[in-house]
Amino acid sequence: MIPRFLEQGLKEKMHKGKAIILLGGRQTGKTTLLKIITEKRSDTLWLNADEPDIKTLVENATSTRLKTYFGKNKIIIIDEAQQINDIGKKIKLVTDTLRDIQVIASGSSAFEIKNKTNEPLTGRKWEFHLFPLSFSEMVSHHGLIEEKRMIPHRLVYGYYPEVVTHSGEERERLKLLADSFLYKDILMYQGLKKPEKLFHLLKMLAANISSEINYNQLSKQLQINNETVEKYIQLLEQCYIIFRLPAFATNLTKELRKGRKVYFTDNGIINSLTGNFSLIENRSDKGALWENFVISEMYKQNEYKKEYGKFFFWRSHDQQEVDLVIQKGNLLETFEIKWSDQKTPRLSKTFSSNYPKHIFQFIHYNNVDEFLL
Repeated sequence: MIPRFLEQGLKEKMHKGKAIILLGGRQTGKTTLLKIITEKRSDTLWLNADEPDIKTLVENATSTRLKTYFGKNKIIIIDEAQQINDIGKKIKLVTDTLRDIQVIASGSSAFEIKNKTNEPLTGRKWEFHLFPLSFSEMVSHHGLIEEKRMIPHRLVYGYYPEVVTHSGEERERLKLLADSFLYKDILMYQGLKKPEKLFHLLKMLAANISSEINYNQLSKQLQINNETVEKYIQLLEQCYIIFRLPAFATNLTKELRKGRKVYFTDNGIINSLTGNFSLIENRSDKGALWENFVISEMYKQNEYKKEYGKFFFWRSHDQQEVDLVIQKGNLLETFEIKWSDQKTPRLSKTFSSNYPKHIFQFIHYNNVDEFLL
């Protein structure tokens, strides 16, 4: 079993008087993680809200009925919780009246769970985000040397647990994963009027990773308005398929202010969407895939450790650029990300002179483990 970073954090928050909401994309290992946490507990009740009778029972229950149904169980896990109407209010009912019971809600539709629990559970929940496996987790699993050797493979096939644990079946597994994202989650989203446009948008984003996106250009190519493009990108972000980096800027006239870059939480989905599984050594987009890999790994790390760093990129109108800027209080951590270390880059003079409180570091294949562990 591959150890997950969130395991200890989840255990520490159990029975602290609040509900636990476990968010994350489809097939990131949420159910497996919860089974590991509760495997030695005989007082755990699993409720699958995909089953109509379970859904009806929870939706119509009072605290008295729930107490009877729960029996002597002290941990109640509600899987596919987004299927239950007013799930936030039902969890609040348990948390407020049955204080010895720990509720854990999870599901494959992260954006629906979040929307349904935010207001009712204000101040009453611990929220965790689970991503595909990380470099750090795999190092813990089979050692640094082995995982470092696997990086070229990860740049192509990514870190989804099902892909990592089924060597030789990576392409087929990734296709199934991509289809489940599109058809079971996103395309079934209420109010999505033009699903084929969203699919084309996703493929366009995959073909242009590490490049700045232009909503006007995307809207023209897709023949939809800017607001719809933004809505679709927000939806993809809420499903943990992508995340956005805004441009870092203060008040300098030379800085780019409204730019956005989009990165994927997993390289395998990028290559599945583009249909390119060539060896990384032969790829013209090797640099972009490497940048996506490093930034997504640092993004996971920031979320898991709850460091609350804000992620940006920086570019001036005269094309000076910084790949990644992480703001932590008054300090700016800046990074240049390249596959090779043959040529050492320098930080832009415009940036360094205007932001003296910064640290500049160069990430490449040979030293990447120093930043991702």
